[in-house]
Amino acid sequence: MRKAKPSKRNSPSRAGAAPKTVDQYLAAVPEPARSTLNRIRAAIRAAVPPETVEAISYGMPVFKYQGSLMWFAAFSDHCSLFPTAAVIEACKKDLNNFSTSKGTIQFPVNKPLPDALLKKMIKIRLAQVQNKKR
Repeated sequence: MRKAKPSKRNSPSRAGAAPKTVDQYLAAVPEPARSTLNRIRAAIRAAVPPETVEAISYGMPVFKYQGSLMWFAAFSDHCSLFPTAAVIEACKKDLNNFSTSKGTIQFPVNKPLPDALLKKMIKIRLAQVQNKKR
C-alpha cells in the first residue's frame, strides 16, 4: 500500500522541518492566519488552568491538561480548532456560522472564533476531562 502524499492544504508544519514548539509552529504561519491563531492561543491560555502546557501533537499546537484539551492549526485557506466531537455537539447552536465536521471547526484565516465561544468550549472540555478522571 502506498502512502498518500501530503496535501497542499496541510498546516505549515508540513512545509519544512516539523516544529518542536508552538512558537516555532506559529512563526511558520503566514499572516493573517498567524495573528488569528495568536488570538485563539491567548483566549485558550486565559481560560485554562495555570498548569496547562502547550505542546505539538500531530504536527499541530495542543493544550494539555490531564490529557489533550484542544488543538488548533492553520491551513492554506482557513484555520481550524479541534475541540473534540462532544464539544462541537454541545455548542452546535453557537457554531451555525462556521463550517464544522465531527471534530473540527473551520474559520477564516482573518477572523478568529469569538472569545466567549472559545471560553464556553474550554469549560465544556475541561469538565469532560475532569469527569473522565473520576
